[in-house]
Amino acid sequence: MRPTWGAALWGALLLAWGLRATRKGPPEDGTFYYGSFPQGFSWGVGSSAFQTEGAWEQDSKGPSVWDTFTLSGRGRAPGDTAEVACDSYHRVQEDVALLRELGVTHYRFSLSWPRLLPTGVRADGLNQKGLRFYSDLIDALLQSNITPVVTLHHWDLPQPLQARWGGWQNASMAALFRDYADLCFQAFGDRVRLWLTFADPRTMVEEGYETGRHPPGLQLQGTGLYVAAHHIIKAHTLAWHSYNSTWRGRQRGLVGISLSCSWAEPLDAGDPEDLEAAERFLHFCLGWFAGPIFTGDYPQAMKQNIGRKSVEQGLERSRLPAFSRQEQGLIRGTADFLGLGHFTTRYVAARSWPAGQGPSYRDDQGLQELADPRWPAAGYPWGIRRLLHFAQTQYGDPPIYVSENGVPQRTACAQLCDEWRVRYLRGYVNEVLKAIKDGVRVRGYTCWSLLDQFEWDRGYAERYGFYFVDFASTVRPRYPKASAHFYKRMVQANGFPSAQEVGRWHLQALESCSINSQMLAAEPLRSHMQMVTEIVVPTVGTLCVLLAAVLLAVLLRRRC
Repeated sequence: MRPTWGAALWGALLLAWGLRATRKGPPEDGTFYYGSFPQGFSWGVGSSAFQTEGAWEQDSKGPSVWDTFTLSGRGRAPGDTAEVACDSYHRVQEDVALLRELGVTHYRFSLSWPRLLPTGVRADGLNQKGLRFYSDLIDALLQSNITPVVTLHHWDLPQPLQARWGGWQNASMAALFRDYADLCFQAFGDRVRLWLTFADPRTMVEEGYETGRHPPGLQLQGTGLYVAAHHIIKAHTLAWHSYNSTWRGRQRGLVGISLSCSWAEPLDAGDPEDLEAAERFLHFCLGWFAGPIFTGDYPQAMKQNIGRKSVEQGLERSRLPAFSRQEQGLIRGTADFLGLGHFTTRYVAARSWPAGQGPSYRDDQGLQELADPRWPAAGYPWGIRRLLHFAQTQYGDPPIYVSENGVPQRTACAQLCDEWRVRYLRGYVNEVLKAIKDGVRVRGYTCWSLLDQFEWDRGYAERYGFYFVDFASTVRPRYPKASAHFYKRMVQANGFPSAQEVGRWHLQALESCSINSQMLAAEPLRSHMQMVTEIVVPTVGTLCVLLAAVLLAVLLRRRC
């Protein structure tokens, strides 16, 4: 039975009351640890092709599902498109210069499947211009002593694969992805040592096949996302085996996957149901993909909950597809490392009121998420440490790269003095250091993101970048924020030397951003002067020359 608005509101009020009754503050005191990361720890920033490149139909690139989706006005940010985005396709050398300025040791970026294979199918032909673009980028990174960390697929599926094949609802996509991955290994594997097959596939399938907020915009509730995820896991498996059997011997690289998940803190740590609900959240969030890849099958919590609810809904079999015994053996152990994305923490409680009618991913979890209103927007940093421990114990202590971690600016005005992001970085990175001291094998950290960029259904309303991008300008200038200065110092020091040193970084970061803010404020005048120099002056000059020629012709005619 569908709950009434009153029942749902009452449940939310109970949860809010529970927060006040059971929590007096954050679960940990937030003690800061001063020390260094291990020698060789890798520091980086990230981006993705669709969010930054622009040039959406240039140089023989094919359309992606996101091109089609945004250009049709769909999504929660109508009117915002990535036709130009950061224009990184034309300004990639500037981006590499910013990476050198930050001093990072790796750069995580994605390849655009439709830029390399316009139809998505390798047999239909390779776009040599796309191949050259990424090859030049990889070379530029290596020449700058920056390790390329390459994501094969970051949500921008070639549109023809959606139109002709039905996208990730079609089992044939696994083989098509393997062919694409094999092309990338062949073309770039001599220079790339770290590969990620997929970026946050959980969000991709939930928003694309459950809520419809992302392309292909389907609402196949309680079914479509599980089918898509099933095929994505098989696609990852085939790509890993292709690399392992054909390329690893000569290229000596590693292949993993990037999975993002919030930390789930039980609302009442003394309530067994809340404890169970928090663990179930993690299995549905992280374990959905990590479980099969590291252990060979979906988490038991998923199989039990979805199976039971499927029976209650009158279905003959579970809505969660099953792997055969042979498939389990093929999938198990197909990651050389785990890429772990994390942004925030949520309180979780067992749901105490009926869910809405019909199957859904949220209903299958049987829990309620809630953010403490007293917390900062991004939650508390200790969540990443706990999530790292969970991944270590659940999946056999794999090497872990924090593949994305960051906080957005949600204001319309430019703010280069992003002190809240400095605090976020300081806290979250320190918790990563604590996890390493605990024994978790964290090999690297990637902050999201290098630039302000197109943020999917949020358009340009959210800004994660170290560098502010002026999207109102045709030349897309970049300006460093305070957080860029702070991160640079942290990378140089490989950690946190002392309270005095970290405090000095903070002050220097704020001083630098005030200067950059003045530069940004002067940008309209600079643009105006540039227009005068580049357009008005040459135009006036040309008119003067023409006028002089006319006068000369008149004088000559009178003489004759």
